[in-house]
Amino acid sequence: MPATDDTPRAPRRRGAHPLARFLIRRILLALLLAWGITLVTFVLTNLVPGDPVAANLGQRALGDPAIVAQWRSQHGLDKPLWEQYLLHLQGVVHGDLGTSQQSHRPVSQDLAEFVPATLELAGAAILVSLVLGVAFGVIAALRRDRLSDHALRVLSLIGISVPTFWLALVAFYVFFYRLQITPGSGRVDAALGSAPAVTGLQTVDALLAGRWDIFGSAVGHLITPALVLALYTIGLLTRFTRSAVLEVLGQDYVRAARAKGLPGRTILFRYVLRSALVPIITVAGLAFGSLLSGTVLVEAIFAWPGVGQYAYKSATTLDLPAVMGVGLVVGVVYLVINLIVDVLYGVIDPRVRLQ
Repeated sequence: MPATDDTPRAPRRRGAHPLARFLIRRILLALLLAWGITLVTFVLTNLVPGDPVAANLGQRALGDPAIVAQWRSQHGLDKPLWEQYLLHLQGVVHGDLGTSQQSHRPVSQDLAEFVPATLELAGAAILVSLVLGVAFGVIAALRRDRLSDHALRVLSLIGISVPTFWLALVAFYVFFYRLQITPGSGRVDAALGSAPAVTGLQTVDALLAGRWDIFGSAVGHLITPALVLALYTIGLLTRFTRSAVLEVLGQDYVRAARAKGLPGRTILFRYVLRSALVPIITVAGLAFGSLLSGTVLVEAIFAWPGVGQYAYKSATTLDLPAVMGVGLVVGVVYLVINLIVDVLYGVIDPRVRLQ
């Protein structure tokens, strides 16, 4: 009989799941970065040259020291910078971003009205970019050095090279003014009104309310600016997907799968695409963040009432609370995107969450 080992074994260490520990670390890091965003936005906003008093008061009011002092005291500009930051941070923690000096409404209320419009536009653009960019990149990689590969590479180069604002002007002039095949500016036809606000997204709210006429109008208004905004990202994703897929196709385990006689579709989706998803997700996350920051000119051309126009008007009038509010929202969106990308890393590649 084989000898048995009666030595008592140490109890198996029980702890949090590796993915749970991974998420906790990322969330704590995101909270630290969120505090850093509040500090950076406050410092940079106060370093902007110009006097907010002169930007918001008329010339006659500027000549009266009592009015100037009252305005500074009302908006907290008479306090030291460190005290202004502490008050700003305390307000952010309690969801109070201050009062806009232009709209005279809470900044959080303004952002709740304008941010969903930008998210709807950027979300539609990144969805189109992911579908077309990944599909074009896979096709180009599978048909390497053929005519379709060269054509897709040229198209991707054009998409990356063409300035977005110029393309927006051309698209608006050609498709709306000349051909009249796309709706005009705005998010929905004025005659239809808006669906009851639930999420702030016109397409989603119209579906929830069962207003198919508003939904059709919202989609029609969304198509052109979303495609214009997505063209650069489509070109970027096409090139990155092609490179990532070509790199994976040359790996030994892909050759072994082919030698076993596995179907091409199984090899593509189970082996190639899963391994190539990590760089693709990275580029997609960065692209979505750049879409949010690049909607200013597109929103201006298509009269899209989003956070881009709100940020532009706030910056030109030195509306400091609004500028800091926009900076905070954009920074938080970047943090959320990076957190989602990190989580997807851990789901796709187990080695990431174990490091």
